[in-house]
Amino acid sequence: MAANNEIWDELARVKESVAKALDSAKRQGATSAEVSMSKQTGLSISTRLREVETVEFNSDGALGISVYCGNRKGSSSTSDLSEQAIESAVNAAISIAKHTSEDPYNGLADADLMVQGIPDLDLYHPGSLEPQHAIDLALAAEDAALSYSDEITNSDGASYSSHQGLRVYGNSHGLLEGYPSTRHSLSVVTIGERNGEMERDYEYSVSRFPDRLDAPEAVGRAAAKNTIARLGAKKLDTMTVPVVICAQLASGFIGHLVAAIGGGSLYRKASFLLDRKGEQIFPDWLSIEEKPHLKGYLASTPFDHEGLATKDLTIIDNGTLATYLITSYAGRKLNMAPTGHAGGTHTWFLNHTVSDQAALLQQMGTGLLVTDLMGSSVNIITGDYSRGAAGFWVENGVIQYPVHEITIAGNLNDMYRNIVAISGDIDERKSTLCGSILLEEMKIAGN
Repeated sequence: MAANNEIWDELARVKESVAKALDSAKRQGATSAEVSMSKQTGLSISTRLREVETVEFNSDGALGISVYCGNRKGSSSTSDLSEQAIESAVNAAISIAKHTSEDPYNGLADADLMVQGIPDLDLYHPGSLEPQHAIDLALAAEDAALSYSDEITNSDGASYSSHQGLRVYGNSHGLLEGYPSTRHSLSVVTIGERNGEMERDYEYSVSRFPDRLDAPEAVGRAAAKNTIARLGAKKLDTMTVPVVICAQLASGFIGHLVAAIGGGSLYRKASFLLDRKGEQIFPDWLSIEEKPHLKGYLASTPFDHEGLATKDLTIIDNGTLATYLITSYAGRKLNMAPTGHAGGTHTWFLNHTVSDQAALLQQMGTGLLVTDLMGSSVNIITGDYSRGAAGFWVENGVIQYPVHEITIAGNLNDMYRNIVAISGDIDERKSTLCGSILLEEMKIAGN
């Protein structure tokens, strides 16, 4: 209970500092201003080969100030929340604004779009910050991994972190809101060896609730099992075959959509989805819904980085692109209404067609299951996609052997349209909640 009281006291102090900064900006002649602060404290520890490597406590955060003098913008920040420091930071921001060129698209988002009171999204669940507790969890996870098999020959370590923080935003429309949140994680990375060849893999668990993390022994065993499954990997011949992208990678695959429909890409004319709102870009059975107010979820938030209220939104409606993701600046440039996505997206849900990955592999029959992607050769302007990959060769719906040192290639226009099915065993550690994705075909460059 004491910890809970402390976070709310801290939230009140930060709100007071934000209010002082806004008042200072008004007194110093700014037309309008916005001030935000994210503050985080917590503990991170790491172990390697059953020995403690690092124990780190951290407490950081800075007040970010943006002022507008007409259409001129200036920004500054300070981690010192004394009145003198805040006054100086505001003065610096105004000085910068007076020396920048005018931009007619600058300014706060419209007042009528601001959040009006915030719901309790159940985001704050502090855990123990006792170092020994964290050490015990990491050591248990790593020991379970190292003890799993003689083929686990080394470790890149285990890590545990527990952090709590707060976020406050205010602007000269009169908005001043904030909320606390927590995040806890446990991970293990192991190295396996067979016949002189080594492979590496990992497992992790993350949650806003410390008691909802997977047991450390389960995380360790999963890391070891993942690593051993990659041993004995083979190369493939160059071919074109169906491909399943595993659930752990599906969020990143859909993340290319996020980049392509973001306002910044659109007004720069740097997107393969430019001027395609209302067009079908996915199969007609697929929809994507954004739900930012789900209690306890990692990507839930009551308002975006401009203070706009977040709300449920349909992103893809039966395959059709239903909306772009627009900030107020991009909205003015594009003559579109902002959508509450300053700072990024919120929890996305994709519908599914089969129960789990095993059913998806049965539907695929013969092809490639991708479990690891390397490199970032994805061109959002053209949609061209080419990445190094590793995974498993599948025949008759059954995994046959691991594969590595291959490249998969295609174009996102075709890849998105040619999604055949999605499994229902979603990875809840991501902001995009999606199972494994079956693509009709992709080019594989191998031997």
